[in-house]
Order: sequence, then C-alpha cells, then structure tokens
Amino acid sequence: MPKAAHKVVVIGHRNPDTDSICSAIAYAELKNKTTDLVCEPRRAGKMNQETEFVLKKFGVTPPRMCTDVNPKIRDVDYREMPGIPGSTSLRKAWEIMRDQQIDTLPVTSADNELEGIITVKDIATANMDVFDTGILASSKTSYKNILETLGGTMEVGDENAVCTTGHIKIGTATPEMLESSVEKGDIVILTNRYESQLCAIEKEASLLILCNGAKVGHTIRRIAEEMGVAIMTAPCDTYAAGKLMSQCAPISYYMTREDIMKFTLVTPVADVMRVMAKVRHRYFPILDEEGKYCGMVSRRNVIALRKRRIILVDHNEATQAVEGFDQAEILEIIDHHRIGSLETSGPVYFRNQPVGCTATIITQMYDENGVEIRPQIAGLLLAAILSDTLAFRSPTCTPVDEATAKRLAKIAGVDIDEFSTEMFEAGEKLDGKTPEEVFLQDFKVFMCGDIRFGVAQGSYMTRKNLLAAEALLKPYLEEARNKQNVEDLYMLLTDVPKEESVVICTGRYAAEVLSDGFEIQPAEDGSWILPGVVSRKKQFIPAMMSAYQEL
Repeated sequence: MPKAAHKVVVIGHRNPDTDSICSAIAYAELKNKTTDLVCEPRRAGKMNQETEFVLKKFGVTPPRMCTDVNPKIRDVDYREMPGIPGSTSLRKAWEIMRDQQIDTLPVTSADNELEGIITVKDIATANMDVFDTGILASSKTSYKNILETLGGTMEVGDENAVCTTGHIKIGTATPEMLESSVEKGDIVILTNRYESQLCAIEKEASLLILCNGAKVGHTIRRIAEEMGVAIMTAPCDTYAAGKLMSQCAPISYYMTREDIMKFTLVTPVADVMRVMAKVRHRYFPILDEEGKYCGMVSRRNVIALRKRRIILVDHNEATQAVEGFDQAEILEIIDHHRIGSLETSGPVYFRNQPVGCTATIITQMYDENGVEIRPQIAGLLLAAILSDTLAFRSPTCTPVDEATAKRLAKIAGVDIDEFSTEMFEAGEKLDGKTPEEVFLQDFKVFMCGDIRFGVAQGSYMTRKNLLAAEALLKPYLEEARNKQNVEDLYMLLTDVPKEESVVICTGRYAAEVLSDGFEIQPAEDGSWILPGVVSRKKQFIPAMMSAYQEL
C-alpha cells in the first residue's frame, strides 16, 4: 500500500533569495547522486525577480512551493483501499471486512464520490433485526444480491430485477396453510413440494426460492413464466436461506450518509489526532484534492507516522525556517550565516563556513564527492555567489567565493560581468510590483533577547531605481511591520556600484537602535545613509544585535 513518498525536502529560508533557491536545487541533485536518499528541492516562499531570471536563463524548472512541513494525512501510510458500491450486499460487505481485517468500509459512486460508510456495527444491527420480513422490498434489494448471498441460480425471471413489494415467507407448511399466509408479491422460501410451489404461484408471489438444490419442473416453470413469478434455486436448506435473506439487502440502506467524519490529504495530522481522541471510530475516509475518495486512515496509521525529513540550506534561524520544521526530522543544515536559534531533536550534520555564499560550500561538496558539476547547475551556483556577494563587492566575499565563481562561470559558459549586470537589473525592476512584493523579495526575521525584528534588503545598480523603491516602500513599512508581527522593521536599499545602503525603518526602537548601532543621525527625509554598508549578514545585523543588547 504505497503512500507517503518519504522524499527528503531540501529547502531554504522563507522569502527565499537566489542563494536559497539555487543552493537547494544543486544540493538536492548532489544528494541524489551520492546517497540512497530521494531528495527534492522546494522553496519556502515566492521567488523574487532575480531568481526567476536566473532559473529561466539556465532552463531550470522552479522548485515547488512548500510553506509548511507539518505532517499531513498525505504523509501517513493510510490504506489505499477501493470503495464499494452502495448496491453491495451486507453479506458481501462483511466478507470484505473479514478478509481485509477492517471494520469500516467506504461506499462510493462510479466516479469515486464518497456516498457513505458502512461499519461492522451497522451489519450486526441489520442481522439482529430478524422480524423485519419486508426488508428486501423496503431496501430495494436486487435479485443479484440474493443469488450471490445464497449461491443460487436464476431459473425463471430476470436476475437484474429488484424486490419492490411483499414479505419473506417460509413455505414449509401444508398448501392449505400457505394459501392463508402468502399474499401477492411475497418472497416465498420453499423446498421441492410441487403443491406448495403451485400454491405460491397461484397466490401471485413475486419470487420463489427453492432450497436444497430442488429442480424446477417443466409445468411449474411454464406456469411461473405465464404468471410473471420469478424462481431461483439455492443449495442451502430453508433454515440457512431464512437467516441469510436479511443479509442480501444493499448496504446503501444501512450506511451512514450524513455527518461523516472524513479528512483530506492536506489535513494536519495534529488535527486528525484531536478528532480521533473524541470519537470511537477506528477508520476514517480520506478525500483527495478534487474531493474524491482515495483511502482510509486509522489511529494505528497515524501513530506509525514517519516524520517528514528535511535538509535546510542557507539558514539556521528558527524564525526563518519553514513552518513546522520543529515537527520534522532535520537531517542536515548547510549554511554560511551566524549560528542562530534553531534547535534539533537529535544530532545532525551541520556544516557552517565563513564564506560569502552557501553555494560556495555546496560547490566544495561536489568536489569532495568527486561529482562533476553540470553547466546548468554551475550557472545556478554562480548566480547565487554573485547575488550574495554583490558581484564580489560585499565584505562577506572571500577569495574562495571569487575563485569558485570564476571556475563556475567557465563551466556554465557565461561572462561574469555581463551576467551579473543582467541579473541585478532583472531583480531591481519595479514594473507592476506592489510594495509587498518588493519588500518580500529578501526579508528575514531575527531575535535578540525578547525582541523580534525584521530586515529586508534590495540591491540596485542605479540610484534612480533605488529612490523609486524607497518612495514605493516608505508608506508600506508600518503595514509590513504589523503583518510580519515584529517590534521593529528595517529596509536596506543597497546601492551596489556606490557600495552604500539607504535604510528606511519603523518601530518602537528602530531609530534609537540605528543611531546607537552606527553612530549616525537620519537625513532630512527620515532615511539613514550607511556608507560602506552592503552586507546585511556581516555589517548590518551584528551592529543591530549589539545595539539591541544595550537597550
């Protein structure tokens, strides 16, 4: 019963930048080539324009979105069992339950719509209702169900017919007694007594069931055909036939149709556990993305859930990690930032190097494993390094980054200067962009003690585009602060050629922290000019952390 794919998700931080996306793609490919793991690159947010340009240039399909790794029903090894039609007999449903060792069955339509559920309790209740002799008529039981349950043969009449009238009668009494008890439309269970058979036909019974393998005489057959009376033969005796008759009824008559407790493939397992703790059912139906039935899940399935396995790249801060990371099994962390607040439940492979880009580390890992870097992957890794180091202008850039980038450029077949200019220009375009889209292109949340603050950054090749972005974002900052639930919010607008940043901010401590952290005062328009500051990681955040600690 195939279910959770158990793929390892390789993923970067929320509001991903080019390094976060490209490193996830490259590292997933490396892991797939060097281990038995099945890894898939994913992204924890919408890609920015720069990253979109890079992936398009090198012909790489964007990773699928993954904003939450909390376990869902789709991650559980649920039963992928088919539904059964509502026309199925109670007897057949019970046999399926017995053979599959399950006490609940889904009832579905021809196009897999969930119509109801039938439980072993429902079947037991139906079997106990032995005095309802009109059950086959009221439940519109098909002759096929009776034949299947009794192991019978249709001798006269249409096996596709349905019981619509009459009661079940046992015709073992004398013909005289039968004449007073059988009414028109009844279903009469008989043996091989010719007189009793003839009497039941003359009383216009709708169906005769001849037990003990009795043969149907030519005369009886002819008269039954003339009178429109159906005849079946069955190998069992009248006692067994009488007991089995109520089990011929279709499950649609007894199934639960309303208020069915069901889940979807994306229902969080935590929600499922809460529901299961309150109700006594053991099995629950599951619907897929289109609302169609796709399986059954039990408490045992949920308890045996294997946590989602993830590899984090380009971050190790809890505030930047994908939602639900603490409910997943973190296998590895590959990063180049400061050691943050993320905790794991057990030991993991944690590789953190003081270089300008995660892609530089991943390139080293390709070399260490003796894996050739394809031109396509080389292009992605190069783009990540150029983006994070601002084409080697950032103080975070090391000789290792620069040497790595030059080597990758040769593999990818691109000119570094031309490519970096194209990439940065693609990323700074504001055409048709909302303030929120521009703001979230590269936004991260940090913690210092009890204070939660956010820092966004945008890089610009021209002052004109930088000032346009400032004008667009200024009115939006307070709204963004509330949406991101942070105490203070900062937006770094980095002038790449000039190697300085313009900062706009909002929040309770923002102005004080900027003033203390950089020993400057704001300009007349309220912005803060930070000459030489281009790196959020190495220049801006350390100064802010020190200032916050002094509050």
